[in-house]
Amino acid sequence: MNKKLLAVIFGAGLMLAACGGGNDKANDTDKTADTGKTDTTETASVDAEKIVNSKCIACHGNNLQGQGNFPALNDVGSRLSEDEILNVIENGRGGMPAGLVSGDDAKAVAAWLAEKK
Repeated sequence: MNKKLLAVIFGAGLMLAACGGGNDKANDTDKTADTGKTDTTETASVDAEKIVNSKCIACHGNNLQGQGNFPALNDVGSRLSEDEILNVIENGRGGMPAGLVSGDDAKAVAAWLAEKK
């Protein structure tokens, strides 16, 4: 009984660690210093690999090889299009909750993962 309880607590801790965090950006739009215009083209400057390493590897494995009930992402681009990957990121699927990554970050991660074939 104690082993089962320990396994449940450990599993819950892993899920909370993967799902936790919150928004790392204080504001999704940046004001440029010289023009005062809002910069909405952040996707090019997003480090998708860094986001994947902080948000995805806890469930999908260090090399995105998949583990347990979580599928491999190291070849996800051969199975899903970039739009399909973005849909999963935004809306969740199976045991994956929606919204772990959002906005330009989600678009950049979807593009990066779509290249994994």
